[in-house]
Amino acid sequence: MAMHMAEETKADSAPASAGAGRKGLLGRKVGMTQVFDANGAVVPVTVIEAGPCAVTQVRSVDRDGYAAVQIGFLDKPRRLASRAVRGHVAKLDSRRSKRAAEAGVVAVSKADCEPKRFVRELRGVYSGVEVGGVLTVDLFEGVDFVDIVGTTKGRGTAGVMKRHGFSGQRASHGVKKVHRHQGGTGMNTSPGRVFKGKRMAGRFGNERSTMRNVKLVRIDLENNLLLVRGAVPGPNGGYVVVRQTNKVKRRGGPAPAGGAKKKAGAK
Repeated sequence: MAMHMAEETKADSAPASAGAGRKGLLGRKVGMTQVFDANGAVVPVTVIEAGPCAVTQVRSVDRDGYAAVQIGFLDKPRRLASRAVRGHVAKLDSRRSKRAAEAGVVAVSKADCEPKRFVRELRGVYSGVEVGGVLTVDLFEGVDFVDIVGTTKGRGTAGVMKRHGFSGQRASHGVKKVHRHQGGTGMNTSPGRVFKGKRMAGRFGNERSTMRNVKLVRIDLENNLLLVRGAVPGPNGGYVVVRQTNKVKRRGGPAPAGGAKKKAGAK
């Protein structure tokens, strides 16, 4: 099912969360390789297995207070899924559902699919998307740049040289067996404390990271693969979110209209 962006409504009549949504898919990082472009130049790319993604829910401003579409990637075995997770995507009979039906409560439509390992919501209004639909990589046809969100590799507890790029202490006379140490962190009598945010040793990695405005090199419709230029955060097999970028780079060309004018007498 194709996902089309809806036209934005008037700002004074709809909340900010009801804007048009960006195209997006869930996937996982396969690894890196290289391809040749039309000019024969080598292009380093990361291969991402994107979709197919099942639409598990469609949020609306009237019912949920915000507009979004919830999608899931990669089936989870039912033996590993709790009843709540299975009931999220399929209708399960229960006393509560029977009482709600007797009271006249309309049940929310279910996707009627297998439980998913990776589930995320994409904010915005999407037209032509219904619960139970499937989104594939053909969604990105005509898209040149994307944003990729992943989780960086966890490197455990690291020192300041590896974590923050500190140069360390001198390797000459006066420093004894503390060449990679941070050094003093104390303050003078005023303020007499260490400010919050001081860069020190600690956990390195395992954090959410977003790569902005990454070039989409190639789309493999048959194998549900996306080839993007450069590296992507996370290990091979790590889950990622791929969305159409909303960042536009200005590459040369004429100066924007209404730009600042030079002052009289300026060189």
